[in-house]
Amino acid sequence: MTQRETVALIALGANQPSEQGTPRDTLEAALSLLDARRISVEKTSRWMTSPAWPAGSGPDYVNGAARITTVLSPKSLMDVLHKVETMLGRQRDGDRWAARPCDLDIIACGSMVSPDLATWRHFEAAPPETPRDTLIVPHPQMHRRAFVLMPLADIEPTWRHPVFGQTVTEMLADLPKEDCAVITPLL
Repeated sequence: MTQRETVALIALGANQPSEQGTPRDTLEAALSLLDARRISVEKTSRWMTSPAWPAGSGPDYVNGAARITTVLSPKSLMDVLHKVETMLGRQRDGDRWAARPCDLDIIACGSMVSPDLATWRHFEAAPPETPRDTLIVPHPQMHRRAFVLMPLADIEPTWRHPVFGQTVTEMLADLPKEDCAVITPLL
């Protein structure tokens, strides 16, 4: 029996160097490590810089997005993303908003809403600093973050949010212009 592949969207970010080099070098290494772990990187965005969030929490980030396919469940995929982060120098024992050499987040897994719509709605309405002890898919804050949506628009502009029904392009257009103005593609 063949396992079914899932298309997922992930966000990548870094604002500290690692043993791999610059934040951009580290994120490129992360993509290579994912490709070697039952995760096929199908498409990647341009790299972009953005101010650290929340404001003042560290140096500017390099951000990107990738479309992947995998037979892994969302939980298993998140476990692999955390392992890759650790391999590239990320430590999870400190401040949630601390500068980091590698941050990998699941933004969406196809049209899945997990663990359920009520839980998703709770975390979407909660302040971003609300702790989560479970994986929420799609990412409950994605529609508010230019540093996520702008790279996603490079690779999946017509992907539709499974709760809102809006495309990435439409969600991006709903953001304040000043949020988008501070995101700069790297050459």
